Amino acid sequence: MSVATGRPIISLEGVSYRYADGGGGLENVSLEVGVGRMVAVVGPNGSGKTTLLRLLSGSIMPQRGIIRVCGQEPARAGRASLARKVAVVGPQSQLGFPYTVVEVVLMGRAPHLEGFRLESEKDLAAARAAMEATNVLSLAERPFDTLSSGERQRVSIARALAQEPQLLLLDEPAAFLDIKQASALYELLEDRNRDTGLTVVSVLHDLNLASHYFDEVAMFAGGRLRAIGCPEDVMTYAAIREVFDTDVYVDLNDLTGKLNILPLPRSRNS
Repeated sequence: MSVATGRPIISLEGVSYRYADGGGGLENVSLEVGVGRMVAVVGPNGSGKTTLLRLLSGSIMPQRGIIRVCGQEPARAGRASLARKVAVVGPQSQLGFPYTVVEVVLMGRAPHLEGFRLESEKDLAAARAAMEATNVLSLAERPFDTLSSGERQRVSIARALAQEPQLLLLDEPAAFLDIKQASALYELLEDRNRDTGLTVVSVLHDLNLASHYFDEVAMFAGGRLRAIGCPEDVMTYAAIREVFDTDVYVDLNDLTGKLNILPLPRSRNS
């Protein structure tokens, strides 16, 4: 299945990848993502969501099929060349070195620096703007590893925004954020998408966030793309019940006009 809107910034043709232990991976996936779209990737654990991001970021190569991201094959492109166009926010990890927050955010400018050139005023301005947007400017001189999980996540997002990419890949970006911070993050991504044309592809477990903030949803199950399209067409009661193997309530919210998706307790049917 394939949906394209405008010029594709991402293209997968018959892509497969299986891990050595036989678990997870993707099987014969084809899809396109148009420039300037916001796409949520959903599915149960082990359905291939994170594998998709790893393939798009070039950290692994497809065993079959062709991937093009920003006109390049990610795993074959030069790291700096790809990083000038694609930013990734993945699972958190400690750095093991006392970098400050501002130093971590400035790492996002590295792909734009040649040789051993120091950061320019433009680089410093980009880092400051990214820290202001993610509300971490007050943490600028704090060691990154001393921050809370939520603070580290916001700094990681600031680093990605300072990179000024064309495409932003996110793996559960709101996992460590409270409801206010999560809402602020997705509103920020909406603003960047609208104002700069930033394309956003994000793995999500929260189907309500996927419905509320994203143009399209790509639903995976068993390593295959089950459907891609607008949230209302993809996240139907029947599809969610089949893919997630759980009973749910699905309806449009009168206030937002977006889907509300809630798991139903077993006692409902007893």
